[in-house]
Amino acid sequence: MASCCNLRRRLGLVGGLLLVLAVESQGAGLPLDRGIGQRVANFTLKDVSGQPVSLYGFAGKKAVVLAFLGTDCPLGNLYAPRLAELSKAYQDKGVVFLGINSNAQETVDQVAEHAKTYGLDFPVLKDTVNLVADLALAERTCEVLVLDGRAVLRYRGAIDDQYALGKRKPAAANAYLRDALDQVLAGKPVAVPATAVVGCLLDRLEPKPVASSKVRKIRPAAPEIVAALKEKEPATPVDVGQVTYAGEVAAILRDRCQSCHRPGQVGPFPLLTYDDARRRAAMISEVVDDRRMPPWHADPRYGHFRNDRTLSDRERATLLAWVDQGAPLGDPAEIPAAKSFPEEWTVGTPDVVFEIPEPYVVAAQGVLDYVKVRVPTHFTEDKWVQVAEAMPGDRSVVHHIIVYVDDHSKESGRERDAHLCGFAPGDMPSVFPPGTAKKIPAGSDLVFQLHYTPSGKARVDRSKVGLTFAKAPVEHQARTVGIAQTRFIIPAEADNHPVRASYKFPRDAHLISFMPHMHLRGKSFRYEATFPDGRKQTLLSVPAYDFGWQTSYNLAEPVAMPQGTRIDCLAVYDNSKANPANPDSTKAVTWGEQTFEEMMIGYLDCVDDGPIDEKPPVEKPEKAAAVPRPSPSPVSRLVRVLRALNSASVTGN
Repeated sequence: MASCCNLRRRLGLVGGLLLVLAVESQGAGLPLDRGIGQRVANFTLKDVSGQPVSLYGFAGKKAVVLAFLGTDCPLGNLYAPRLAELSKAYQDKGVVFLGINSNAQETVDQVAEHAKTYGLDFPVLKDTVNLVADLALAERTCEVLVLDGRAVLRYRGAIDDQYALGKRKPAAANAYLRDALDQVLAGKPVAVPATAVVGCLLDRLEPKPVASSKVRKIRPAAPEIVAALKEKEPATPVDVGQVTYAGEVAAILRDRCQSCHRPGQVGPFPLLTYDDARRRAAMISEVVDDRRMPPWHADPRYGHFRNDRTLSDRERATLLAWVDQGAPLGDPAEIPAAKSFPEEWTVGTPDVVFEIPEPYVVAAQGVLDYVKVRVPTHFTEDKWVQVAEAMPGDRSVVHHIIVYVDDHSKESGRERDAHLCGFAPGDMPSVFPPGTAKKIPAGSDLVFQLHYTPSGKARVDRSKVGLTFAKAPVEHQARTVGIAQTRFIIPAEADNHPVRASYKFPRDAHLISFMPHMHLRGKSFRYEATFPDGRKQTLLSVPAYDFGWQTSYNLAEPVAMPQGTRIDCLAVYDNSKANPANPDSTKAVTWGEQTFEEMMIGYLDCVDDGPIDEKPPVEKPEKAAAVPRPSPSPVSRLVRVLRALNSASVTGN
């Protein structure tokens, strides 16, 4: 009874409190239409009776309204009867209302009493750590979100415009929520998808900082790699004598480290000056000694790669000796000239840049579905791309980007070179030698697939892709093939679970690079070729896969793949407690987009030997009596062009 009296007393003070508590949401800095058109991730909260309620549990309903409430917000209390009225009006039309209380200081008992007092007969849920408020990017009470039957956000904003800052109307002139529901139910676009909200700021808890894993971000070299490198070490240790920063170390850091360790790049701190290096001397010694840096995870016994970052014996000995000798500066006049890096692009300034059209607001917490954004190119002619680099707008929340080309083709039965380039922790720009490029047909769209991982604070991202067009005539077309296996189950506590996938070349080609992709349970990855004459060759072995640094392994020399050559990919997973990166060893794991699920994809880049206008043949199942096709003669001109990769000078590498 006392609570009811207190509520009435507060309502009597509504005029004064409005001036203090109610501010239009435009002042918060987030765009009004944040999240419109995106699917809201599932969540489960308990209602005031303690029963769990899941958003996706209302599958089959035509719409869901999320209404953010507070127990003592005057405007919220004015609108509570309106919400109850609308809930009753639309419940027979397949619409569900859910009240969400995200105020940290309001107890479940207070929320239950408030719902009873104001006759809220729909479920009212307690968002104890404001997870749903953060996920929905909600800011105030009186804020409502309308989701369609697929949980796609179609409207967010005010219930109507009857109550405003310091004033009220006899009736609403614009029934925003009612109009949005009617349009969603009619299958029409919502005419006004976002409006400003007048209400009380949610009393939210600061999201917990994203837990920093105790696992090193970049793992040390695998024992197999260390053993192979030790076999190659000279019998007598390299004697580097007295070492100084100016005389020896600065050049090594410039050539081997600064592409990442400079402002705006993936390295967590710069290594551009003596002071930078001196501050990190002990850490430099540790990561060089355990071969964690520079990061390189390929077994040196298989294949040779032009982007191999492995330090030479002399470089490694020099860095370790410099630290052991006290990290002396030497003569500053001997410091070599600084390297000139592009302002933001790692592979030079592109000819054209495509950016996602609108800033994307990333929630502070929660698990987010992949976001796909379509960007028209407006190309009026076919374009041949020699360099493509995806660039995150905010690296703190962008886990990965994949950019596809949609040429709007409906032709079936042929391979489509949809994959253009990607970004993930590591290095993933697509760079092709003169005479080789990827094709973007006229009129194509670029489709960005973006995976965001919340960082504890709401962030705004506007990722982009830069393209550099081929300047020389294009003679060969590059393709990216994803060798994937989506049907697998990794048992709980399995520490060495294999998953396999294969691909057979439908025509003669040359391999130029690989990029294995798994998630946190990934243990090792291997590519093996079986040629038409029966020969087998291990092309790449990554004995200790590192999710924190996903590398594109670019072959020093292209490898011929005659028609019919089969590539077998073997991925091994560790789902046991012994894997320190494992999110949960007690659960079986299947394919999924989220980091706590798993993937198995062996990407490879290849170049077709045939002319660029040759239509790819449709791959057919092998016949039992098939006669192996003889290996083709070497395509000497193509190989010469591809070998230009070794000598091509790309700015920033």
